[in-house]
Amino acid sequence: MDAKLRIATFLAPNMLPVYEFIVDVIGRELDCDAELVVGTSFDQFGRGEFDVGFICSLPYVQLTRQTPSPVELLAAPVLRGDRYAGRPIYFSDVIVQRDSPVRTFDDLRGRSWAYNDPESHSGYNLTRHRLLTMGETRGFFGCVVEAGFHQRAMRMAAAGEVDAAAIDSQVLAIEFRDQPDLSEELRVITALGPSTIQPVVAARHLPADLKAALRTTLLRIGDDPAARAELAKGFVERFVPVTDEDYDDIRGMLAAAEQAGFLTLA
Repeated sequence: MDAKLRIATFLAPNMLPVYEFIVDVIGRELDCDAELVVGTSFDQFGRGEFDVGFICSLPYVQLTRQTPSPVELLAAPVLRGDRYAGRPIYFSDVIVQRDSPVRTFDDLRGRSWAYNDPESHSGYNLTRHRLLTMGETRGFFGCVVEAGFHQRAMRMAAAGEVDAAAIDSQVLAIEFRDQPDLSEELRVITALGPSTIQPVVAARHLPADLKAALRTTLLRIGDDPAARAELAKGFVERFVPVTDEDYDDIRGMLAAAEQAGFLTLA
């Protein structure tokens, strides 16, 4: 094909090498020029600026509220590890400083909390849902700080700048592997989830045959031993098909928060 595919990532920077590899595979398999860019706004899909995206599951759910939705599901990763049970799920691991007196989520009452982004499911929506189920919708944390990225929230917790944060379990595993000193400074006190993992989406404007080719490429990528070694750098085992209904868990959490008027953690 002669077209150039613009593929955007809205996810953690420590996954960039894996996404770059996947984009290279897409370019070779589809015989096209495929470029990876860092997205800044999900509106860019509706404006036709992006063709494919690695996006968080919460923004996916929010985008599907538009008629028509500017994106369609292609596939989602299955992560390596027994806790994922071969399913396209992930967790949000709540971390504290290793010598912190905090042992449970309840111990965080009145303490400081960092989150990566308000459009993050693992860092924000899932935490908000936990508080909602506890009946804590009026200021459970003493202070709430936006860190910008999961990695920044982790370092804030390790430095004692905040007491805790909820971190995407995939991001946490990569950071602990690549930054062993950080794993010595932090401790996981509980896990929130599991939730359906972040999908790979295609912009609605793409032709149906191109979407099908993209989906096929993603689903086959884990069959190649060399590709599996590259995916393993991000703890990805393979990609599998997902449906819109698979994201009803996240859709329900968002709707429950909106119904309760519990829109912000602060």
